[in-house]
Amino acid sequence: MTLAEGADGAVPHHHATSTELFYILDGKARVLAGEEIVTLEAGDVAAVPPLTPHAFAAAPGHTADLLIVVAPGIERFEYFRLLDRLRRGEATLDELLASQDLYDNHFLDSPAWTRDRQPH
Repeated sequence: MTLAEGADGAVPHHHATSTELFYILDGKARVLAGEEIVTLEAGDVAAVPPLTPHAFAAAPGHTADLLIVVAPGIERFEYFRLLDRLRRGEATLDELLASQDLYDNHFLDSPAWTRDRQPH
C-alpha cells in the first residue's frame, strides 16, 4: 500500500482472529498498537496480535510504502470494494458498520490516535 504524505491508512480497529503485520518498504509510518504509537521507517516491522486496537498512517511530512499481511487471512476482496464504493459515495457508513463481523474488521475509538493525528 502506498500512502501520500501524512495520509491515513486505516482508522482504529481490531481483528478478532487475525494478526496484522506491517513491513515498511519506504518512507515513514505512524502505527498505533494498543495505546502505543510508534514511527516506523524503511525496514521496520510491527506485528499487532488479535483484539489489539491498531491504526496506521504516513508520518507527517512523509510518504509511506507498506506491505501489510493479515494472518490467518479471510476473504476481504468485497470489503475493499465496499471501502471504494464508500469513497465514491455509492455506499453508506451504515453498510460498512454492518460488515464488521463478516470481514473481522471492528472499528473503535482511540483517543491516543485522535490526539496523535491532530496537526501540531
